[in-house]
Amino acid sequence: MSSIKHNLRVGKPDVKPDAPSHVPGVAQGNKRGGVEKDPGLRPTGEIGAGRPTMRSRARKSTGINPERRNPIDPNSPNLPPA
Repeated sequence: MSSIKHNLRVGKPDVKPDAPSHVPGVAQGNKRGGVEKDPGLRPTGEIGAGRPTMRSRARKSTGINPERRNPIDPNSPNLPPA
């Protein structure tokens, strides 16, 4: 059920103001690790302190036939949309 207030259409809010900001069981974005399992990244080695370095692949941006959307030359960068 929506209404119009000051020329702006608003609906019933789907979240309560006192709801928790994090739901248990949902992975947080800043958790360490996990890049090895990301299909949109390709490992390229390591830098200081053993941190992995990665290169982006088309799979990071699209799930529609990503093999055909990689650069022709493997040395070319893959520039995914931000």
